[in-house]
Amino acid sequence: MTGFTRRDTLKIGAGALAGTTLLGYRPAFGEVMAADVPAPKFQVEKGAELRVLRPAKFVQGDETLFLQNTERFTQTTGVKVRVDNESWEDLRPKTAVAANIGSGPDVVLAWNDDPHQYPDKLLDLTEVAEYLGKKYGGWYPIAERYGKGTDGKWIAMPIGASGGAIVYRKSWINQAGYETVPTDIDNFLKLAQNLKKNNHPMGFALGNAQGDGNTWTHWLIWAHGGAMVDEKNKVIIDSPQTVAALEYGKQLYENFIPGTMSWLDPSNNKAFLAGEVGLTANGISVYYSAKNSTDAAIKAMAEDIYHAPFPIGPVGKPTEAGLLINTMVFKHTKYPNAAKEYVRFIFEKEQYEPWQKASIGYWSHPLAAYSGNPIWTEDPKHAAYAEVMKNMLWYGYQGSLGYASAATLADFIINNMVSQVCSGRSTPKEAAAEAQRRAERYYRT
Repeated sequence: MTGFTRRDTLKIGAGALAGTTLLGYRPAFGEVMAADVPAPKFQVEKGAELRVLRPAKFVQGDETLFLQNTERFTQTTGVKVRVDNESWEDLRPKTAVAANIGSGPDVVLAWNDDPHQYPDKLLDLTEVAEYLGKKYGGWYPIAERYGKGTDGKWIAMPIGASGGAIVYRKSWINQAGYETVPTDIDNFLKLAQNLKKNNHPMGFALGNAQGDGNTWTHWLIWAHGGAMVDEKNKVIIDSPQTVAALEYGKQLYENFIPGTMSWLDPSNNKAFLAGEVGLTANGISVYYSAKNSTDAAIKAMAEDIYHAPFPIGPVGKPTEAGLLINTMVFKHTKYPNAAKEYVRFIFEKEQYEPWQKASIGYWSHPLAAYSGNPIWTEDPKHAAYAEVMKNMLWYGYQGSLGYASAATLADFIINNMVSQVCSGRSTPKEAAAEAQRRAERYYRT
């Protein structure tokens, strides 16, 4: 299996357009949207009702517009829809329970490659996915990777990914001797040391955080050339590259604010907005909260908040990660046509573009046409999140997605390996060896 990088072309048909997109050109929506693509016609079942399970909001606009779009669907089709917003930590186990017992929510916005843990329990969404791809300029390769099962059929459709960029206070970075966040890891470490000296330390989550912990710990390993598995799904995490990554991570951690071992996804948001840290890894939610705060001091902080990509490590190329939500429909639904129609509806421009805008780009898009959404150009600080799904690597890199990749991520093997070293509980070599043993329990040959 061959992976892809941010340099790979978009699969949008016209070579010239793909080339200009890669060079930074963002087309207007109509340039890549094919308005004449006929929508699939699903005969919605009489008396249909749906239950949708999704992650709780991190930005209010996400939830507000999602619920408004759902209400619009009900007004259009007559199908009643109940939306349950579940905490990030509880979403995965509750989804797994529904899959195992064959009842519960009809539609789930699940984490990352969770659908690949139970593909036989999911409805085939190929007809919907192919329609959306044709109409909206094509799916990014990462969306196809997360969406398709081993037989090439779509078992889920990624609706967006939250990018884990660097979030920083520009004035404090300047005081630490840097104009912006360095693009190399050596200077990034020096920046961390200077920030600590100035009492504006950085801090990254080291608890079992679905978003922020996974994002930065995977970047750390990938940036040094490490990976959980190779292209044949052989576990290779116990490697010199991983050991080097852990040694660097330990040095970085020594300059963190105390307490990050227990940080979950809300923790760095709170620390940043409280002025306790000068740099962290997060989606755009910190900036969103500051801009929309009723507290004058926090609102003023928004002017000093900037974003940057993670530095490039010895591997010599970007190794970004992102928290992806993957829309799927369980076979146990009594109303499969209504469910497929609902999923199609929330991906359409009339619903998707306002939802993305209300979230100020918290969820980056999987379809090329949405790169033309004005949200990416109306504020330069949004730009770091504009192409998350175009650039990100997948959890389970460099191998294929399936039960093993989903299970190792759910078991927080990478997070735990990094935290063991940072806390001093294990040496880098011991932690890498333990991660190898844990992963091999899932990747059985």
